[in-house]
Amino acid sequence: MKTRIAAILIAAALILGLSACSSSTEKGTASFTDSAGRTVELPGKITKVAPSGAVATMILATLCPDYLVSVGGAPTDKQAAYLPKRLSSLPVTGQLYGSKSTINLEELINAGPQLIIDLGDKKEGIAADMDALQKQTGITTIFLEADLDSAAEAYRSLGKILGLEERAEAIASFIDETVSMASKNAAKIGEGDRISVMYTSGESGLNTDARGSVQAQVIELIGAENAIVVDDVTNKGGGNVIDMEQLYNADPEVIIFAGGSIYETVANDSAWAGLKAVKDGRYYEIPMLPYNWMSNPPSINMTLGVWWLGNLLYPDIYDYDMVEKTKEIYKLLWNYDMSDDEARTLLARSTLKNAG
Repeated sequence: MKTRIAAILIAAALILGLSACSSSTEKGTASFTDSAGRTVELPGKITKVAPSGAVATMILATLCPDYLVSVGGAPTDKQAAYLPKRLSSLPVTGQLYGSKSTINLEELINAGPQLIIDLGDKKEGIAADMDALQKQTGITTIFLEADLDSAAEAYRSLGKILGLEERAEAIASFIDETVSMASKNAAKIGEGDRISVMYTSGESGLNTDARGSVQAQVIELIGAENAIVVDDVTNKGGGNVIDMEQLYNADPEVIIFAGGSIYETVANDSAWAGLKAVKDGRYYEIPMLPYNWMSNPPSINMTLGVWWLGNLLYPDIYDYDMVEKTKEIYKLLWNYDMSDDEARTLLARSTLKNAG
């Protein structure tokens, strides 16, 4: 996989007639060692950055939207309503990782960043991938690990690199608060009280993020139990595909559906009617704007998922007003002033369904 990505980068560079000298950075003024163990020379004062893909776009849009010179993908109209307005007008430079790399080296170089930033989970061979991207663009490239456990530190590192320590600390402190709150509350839940949850997506409802996947880490963090256990766990968006027999063997107490799945029709689907979650009406749709609150991709959006899912499953332990919490988080992350009605609309499908 990593060799293929490196080959794509090299091939694209040859096709486009690019070379390392086609885009030059300022003279490096400080050494920095990234999460891949690579030591690079950072340019002087950095005010122009490019993300490597979706996760980096999401994180950098909360920290330094005015510094972004490109985005991994264009936000939809519905997403754009909550995000800094300038994101919609930036060039799209694609995704380095994923099932199919879409990185556009020409567009990336033309955007004129001083620094390319990759954020997310630490993939095998990532150091070589970062070296390849830096060599082909001539632009300093770094990777910072940023799953839920390491996201706060990633923000603090970015704050120092970009001279935005105060803003970075505000978000990092919120992440620390979120993880600490969930850990303390999860410790209050006995083994026998851990609710089994299936996190599903796709038109069939049988794409699921199984136990141990990065995409589903919120479930266990808040003290619930991922009902789906498979031998070969994938961290890709969409997760593992299971069949109905596997689903009935797991028989989760709660099902959470991603947008675009079968949430609206599942109650009338005879194939699903015998499941405990469906019979009891304990199935919900994950709020999806501006991003899926649970993952896909797993980024800063997971903090919303922690507060939402904890309050949904264990309201006596995660005891707070989710409408108020939603407004507070949107203001912090995207400087979006949300009304009570907007928050209730986002949460509308997160309420208990009447059992059939």
